[in-house]
Amino acid sequence: MLITPRKDSLNRIVILNPKGGCGKSTLATNLAASYAQRGAVPAVMDYDPQGSTMAWLERRSADLPTIHGIAAYKKSMQATRSWQLRVPNETETLLVDSPASVDHDDLRELTRDSTSILVPVLPSSMDIHAASRCIADLLLVAKIDRRDRKLAVVANRTRKNTKSLAKLMRFLDSLGIPIIAVLRDTQNFVLSAEEGIGVCEMPPSRVRPDAEQIEKIVDWLDAWPQRRRDSTSVTSVNKIPANTRSLFRRAQLGSV
Repeated sequence: MLITPRKDSLNRIVILNPKGGCGKSTLATNLAASYAQRGAVPAVMDYDPQGSTMAWLERRSADLPTIHGIAAYKKSMQATRSWQLRVPNETETLLVDSPASVDHDDLRELTRDSTSILVPVLPSSMDIHAASRCIADLLLVAKIDRRDRKLAVVANRTRKNTKSLAKLMRFLDSLGIPIIAVLRDTQNFVLSAEEGIGVCEMPPSRVRPDAEQIEKIVDWLDAWPQRRRDSTSVTSVNKIPANTRSLFRRAQLGSV
């Protein structure tokens, strides 16, 4: 079970996509670095057995802003599961880096009490296929209500004016899922991962376009209290469209 501080102010961000290599850890570490720069100590909870986020933290210099790490993929006989997954009381932002394979029960548990859910997607037919299944499960299995506006997509490793990116945009637009940032295909994210830093901690002149996109994501994430208030004021019924399943099917077949 995922244990978090019992406070309504916790910004609990889940980064989710069942396909490996889509950039979940890259997104988690860069967001953590951005939040750490603000002064408050964020926490990252790594459920991925590869432990990429924890390895990034180990490479991180002690001179940089602190980020608390929780290796959720590890299990210890010397401590209870609740103790292993404890989150510091002073933590205001928790980033959950989910594993590549998540069954329906784990999906419900991971997304329970989340303030935001981010789905990083690569603009390729294979990745759109995986993303379509992921979003379908979030809407139909985890019962994520789109009126809450907590679900968003980050397009990752993109190149401008490509057919694959246009296809991704059409698919998400058909579902009403917002794309809140478009991260370009650049070595800046590779180099920052190797050094245990975020792109926001690299020379600004080198990473300005990338840092700006990360900041756009942070701005959207920080707006979660307003999104929650707005969702509670919605009185009209806005259920999942009847054609949602067919849209997912069409995307998987490559016809969207």
